[in-house]
Amino acid sequence: EEGFVLQTSQGEYQCESLVIASGGLSLPKLGATPFAYKIAEQFGLQVLPTRAGLVPFTLPPELKTSLAEISGISQTVRASCNDTSFVEDMLITHRGISGPAILQISSYWDGQPVELDLSVNEDLAEKLKTEKEAKPNVLLKNFIATCFARRFADTLVKILNLPNVPLKQLNDKQIQSIADQLHHWRIQPAGTEGYRTAEVTLGGVDTNELSSKTMEARDVEGLFFIGEAVDVTGWLGGYNFQWAWSSGWVAAQFV
Repeated sequence: EEGFVLQTSQGEYQCESLVIASGGLSLPKLGATPFAYKIAEQFGLQVLPTRAGLVPFTLPPELKTSLAEISGISQTVRASCNDTSFVEDMLITHRGISGPAILQISSYWDGQPVELDLSVNEDLAEKLKTEKEAKPNVLLKNFIATCFARRFADTLVKILNLPNVPLKQLNDKQIQSIADQLHHWRIQPAGTEGYRTAEVTLGGVDTNELSSKTMEARDVEGLFFIGEAVDVTGWLGGYNFQWAWSSGWVAAQFV
């Protein structure tokens, strides 16, 4: 007899079409499990390695401790790694860094440092030189406090070990070096917060195993995989919901 037999807590069911819409591994408190991947493997489908996506970064102890004191502060940044970058807000938390810029870049991160441009809209070297001309006696840390929230500025001065001197004591090379540190702040994440807070799961059922027109497994008639179970990951902003709904709609036309 063709079709599928399901053993469930509510008894046995038979069906001609079986749609697996049980999601990925993100947010286990909401009931996330690897059920979809186990079904795919049971029928011989390729499942690509999974990891947390759209997820906050955790930081090494020393940096985490320094930044935890100013948790809650937000800053527009350009976050970059793996030839990809996002200009959005970064949020400092008591566990590390989060916010849209960090969530977005986390989906492209695989262990390397992440570069943060802390002043996306201003050339800090030019601004520093102009300020030095106008107010040579201003201390560097007070200048930096005009560019960022005061607590963030004070913390940056400590973390980057910037000289606490009047601007008139800085030559052009030093000014460029200070600007470069703020435009190219390289942070080495310790890891991510994992599936506990991740909004999506990277990896899953290989798209090559499924028809893009129907979401049916190419080699298993009547077996469909949709949504987060599949290796499709969108950016922040509703793309993952859209994928879930669209893939579900497509499968529904053929079930």
